[in-house]
Parts: sequence; C-alpha cells; structure tokens
Amino acid sequence: MNKYIWLAFGLALLVAYLATPVVRNLAIKIGAVDQPNARKVHKFPIPRLGGLGMYLSFMVALLFTLPLDAQTYGVLLGATLIVILGVIDDLVELSPKVKLVGQILAAITLVVFDVRISNLTVPFEGMIFLGDFVSSLLTIIWVVGIVNTVNLIDGLDGLAAGTSAITALTLFLVALQKGQFVSAIMAIALMGSALGFLKYNFNPAKIFMGDTGSMFLGFVLAAISIEGALKSTATIALAVPILALGFPIFDTTIAIVRRYLNRVPIFQADKGHFHHKLVEKGLSHKQAVLVIYGICACLCATAFFLLQVNSKEAALTCLFVGGALLFIAKKLGMLEVKRGQTSKKLGI
Repeated sequence: MNKYIWLAFGLALLVAYLATPVVRNLAIKIGAVDQPNARKVHKFPIPRLGGLGMYLSFMVALLFTLPLDAQTYGVLLGATLIVILGVIDDLVELSPKVKLVGQILAAITLVVFDVRISNLTVPFEGMIFLGDFVSSLLTIIWVVGIVNTVNLIDGLDGLAAGTSAITALTLFLVALQKGQFVSAIMAIALMGSALGFLKYNFNPAKIFMGDTGSMFLGFVLAAISIEGALKSTATIALAVPILALGFPIFDTTIAIVRRYLNRVPIFQADKGHFHHKLVEKGLSHKQAVLVIYGICACLCATAFFLLQVNSKEAALTCLFVGGALLFIAKKLGMLEVKRGQTSKKLGI
C-alpha cells in the first residue's frame, strides 16, 4: 500500500510541475488571461487555466494507482465535467446560473456512481440512514457548496492551492486511519497536484488556476470527504470534513451573511473576504496567505484531533472553534453592514 501512496503523490507532483508551464503557454496563446481591475489584487495580466495542469496530474496519478471501480470512475468523470465547465468559464465567463447548473450536473454524476452521503451519525441519535432522495439531495448540496467555497477563496496568489493541499493532507490522514485506501490515494494525489502547481502560483504568481482549478479542487475535496470522513460511523463524522474544509466554509458563510445584510446578490463579488481584510490591515499578499495557511492547518489539526476524543469533548471543541472564528470575523470587519452613506458593524 505504501508504494502506491508514494507513487500517487510523486506522479501527481511531477506531472503538475511539468504540465503547468505548458498550460501557461497555451493560455497565453488562446487569450485566457486574467486582466487586473479594481476588485482584483494583481496589477498585470496573468494567464489562467492553471487548473488543467492539476487535473491532468490527478488523472495520471489515479489511473496508475487505483482500479477503475464504479466509485473511482464516478469521481474521475465528475471531475472531468467540472473541469470542462471551468475551462469554458475561464474563456467566455459564464453566468452564475449556468455555472450552478453545470456544478449540479457534475454532482449528479457522483450520485449516479453511488458516491453519496448515504447516512449521517448524529450525536445522541446514532446513525441515521438516508433514503435515496434525501441522500442524493444532500450529496448535491454538499458538493456544490464545497465547489463554490473553494472558488470564492481563490483571491490571492497561492491561497486556494495551498489551503487545498493542507485539507487534502488531513483527509488523507483520516482515510489512512480508517483504512479507506481509495480515499487515501485520491487525497494524497490531490495534494501532490496542488503542490506541483503551487510552485508557479505562489506570490508572485506566474499563472492562475482560474475557475478550472478552484472548482476542480472543490469538487475532488468534496468527493473525497464523502468517500472518506463521511463514511465513518463515529459520532463526530460530520464535524471532521467540515473542520478540515473549515476555512473556505467559514469565509464563504461570512460572505453570504454579509451580502444578505447589505442586500446585495449573494454571488456579487466584494472585497470583504478574510484575505482582503488581512491586506487592509497592512499585511503583504504573501504574509496574508501564510497567515491563512496557519489557520487552515490549525483547523485541519483540530479535525484530526476530533477522531481521538469523545462526543462531549468534540462538541465543546467545535463550539470553541466556531466562536473563535466568529470573533475574528467581527474584529476584522468582515460583517460590516453598509447602507447609503452610513456604515456599522454587526454586534455579536
């Protein structure tokens, strides 16, 4: 088993490292270039489509290390669909509604191949087995939600790739502890893909992953968590992937609340995200990303810690983490409400 783990990681890392410069040249030739504007932090045009390099490396790693059973095939097919959607969006900029439909179709692919949330273990209730409809609906909501959370945090050089690599490492360790070989291979391959790409994406970035990459990372992380952490019978099974994916979930949830309070469309971009606020406080882009890496690592370590404790300790830990994140969001002004010429902060 160990040799397959290292093979998956090494192949993904190497292919991503070699393929990304080729993808960069292709993006420049076909005009897939991200132009700077008032909302974006970069000052010069930068090619996108970098997600293609991660996708190719992930596919190569899995094809060489995993048997193509139904679940693996479902993940690969769904990832292919989400990457096609991302490439089209990076080229012609699709509307949010069209992207949402494409994301739902990719999530349905997982359901068709029986990669789904079939049961939930709830504290004080035990395991709840879900019917086909509820199982399918929860799976689609989970996948689409994680795809968009990763997409929304992709705002600074190296941010989405680095946090995804840390999260993938956590899901790998969880899967390894539970003896879930397929999930472990997928997670370590995704980590290798993200790290190979990060060489070119860390500040100052030579290429962006684009929606091709952010949606791909979100989709695969969601799929791995379904096949791995959410398959556990432990009482805190649901909390583990939520904490492992804690930073993008936290940032996106705060963004939704902020936009709702400001009466603007949920999908309307703004500069109120965590990384924007860190830069406003005087941190450089690189420093802001490193701070977020640290927070993400702490959340992921907490997720792994939950596997070692009882239900009461896990619940108290989750409450503490949630309260701490909410406190940080308030202090950074992430819940700022602006109406007309006045501005006030939501009291907590």
